[in-house]
Amino acid sequence: MNIQLFKELCEASGAPGFEYGIRDVVMRVMTPLADEISVDRLGNVVALIKGKSSDKKVMCAAHMDEIGFIVRHIDDNGFIRILPLGGFDAKTLTAQRVIVHGKRDLYGCMGVKPIHVMSPEERTKMPAVTDYVVDVGLPKEEVEKLVSVGDAITRYSDLIEMGDCVNVKSIDNRGGCYLLIEAVRTILESGNKPDYDLYAVFTVQEEVGLRGAHGATMAIQPDFAFALDTTIAYDTPGASPHEKCTQLGKGAAIKVYDGTLVTDPRMVQFMTALCEEGGITHQLELLSAGGTDAGAMQKFTAGGALTGAISIPTRNVHQSIEMCHKGDVDACVALLAACFTALNRWDWSWKRGERSLA
Repeated sequence: MNIQLFKELCEASGAPGFEYGIRDVVMRVMTPLADEISVDRLGNVVALIKGKSSDKKVMCAAHMDEIGFIVRHIDDNGFIRILPLGGFDAKTLTAQRVIVHGKRDLYGCMGVKPIHVMSPEERTKMPAVTDYVVDVGLPKEEVEKLVSVGDAITRYSDLIEMGDCVNVKSIDNRGGCYLLIEAVRTILESGNKPDYDLYAVFTVQEEVGLRGAHGATMAIQPDFAFALDTTIAYDTPGASPHEKCTQLGKGAAIKVYDGTLVTDPRMVQFMTALCEEGGITHQLELLSAGGTDAGAMQKFTAGGALTGAISIPTRNVHQSIEMCHKGDVDACVALLAACFTALNRWDWSWKRGERSLA
């Protein structure tokens, strides 16, 4: 696992609609690997890797954006009121550090009413995201010189290694970006090409409604589509077996179901067969709520795209302490690289029963 690249991707800034920092990283890393690369009107990075055949098109999407906030108001004491960009579990925001992306970046911290002065009723009430304020340590006059309503705010977290795992913000979904970059690098360095023209797309605004994937899919009109993202690993104390979804250290997660997608069973069989052939550790993922760019890619193609998804099992998703297993990340890269070079070895007809790789 390339820890330095993973660290750079995860620590880069890029709230939905404000993907400037992470886009710069992706462009720098992908340009030497792509035959063609561009940024579309939405801000998606679209990299074309020409395949052995142009008969079909493959789109693989990993969203660049991370959950964040937008500046709503600056009060008379310089505190910043916020609105969320993406979904948050509000109780996880207490005592978190953030970066306010104004005329220059400012460090700030999230705060709510101190527990010492809360009433008994307030102590039992869960805070809402909009109850929090961001404190940058400056008076109103200084804040307003640097920060405007509508500026983006992202979480602050350095990557650290913890045993067999890494811990940092925004593994959702910089981990997916890492998978796409490294899978492309893997096949090219091995002297291979993808079976068909591959559109490696680093999408925007997934966290607020799959918007980048929607636009890119309509432009590309892929025959095959793959989404790369994280998924829940609720394998911590208190979880019932059916609640775990995935577990750290058990390999790449092959998506079967989520809130936006019922994965094509041919794709699940295809990925499973590749794992068995290549000795890639893997597990099946059924996520009861939430979704990925796969939901947009599957349905916004004329006639539909044959769609699958690979997920990195991740603890503490949508927090500043997201955590994944290095071995799972490597397994995901291996599976994705195999997918790109084995599509024409599989029987994609609508028939029931077992299939095997040619």
